[in-house]
Amino acid sequence: MPSPVTEIAPVAPAEMAAHAARRLALETDCADVHAALSAGADFVLLDVRGRAAFAAGHVPGAVSLPHRDITEARLAAWPAETVFVVYCAGPHCNGADRAALRLAMLGRRVKTMPGGITGWCDEGLPLATGRAGPPSPDTNE
Repeated sequence: MPSPVTEIAPVAPAEMAAHAARRLALETDCADVHAALSAGADFVLLDVRGRAAFAAGHVPGAVSLPHRDITEARLAAWPAETVFVVYCAGPHCNGADRAALRLAMLGRRVKTMPGGITGWCDEGLPLATGRAGPPSPDTNE
């Protein structure tokens, strides 16, 4: 008798490989972001939460750009080929998805970090506070 896990048969290996590859093209995790930041990141990490949440604690090296403020003018500070990684509060928040949508609609390459700041903290990774890290391209702060 099949278990609740196997009563619906798993897909063929090639189908699972395609699914996993697709997810990895769309998302990254906190540990990989931390490793990349430590080695010299080849992407811009955007904290897309509100400015107060950013000031209270953010990923070191992240730039504060709330998802509602993502515009072509604000992105002009980065070359068109820049890869962005976006994060918000965590899996209970859709801010990273909103930011990814805005960036993609503006023709920018982007991945989400679905764990967000919650996942970052769950991994025991360090936080920065205040306006530490690279300045935001938003000069109207």
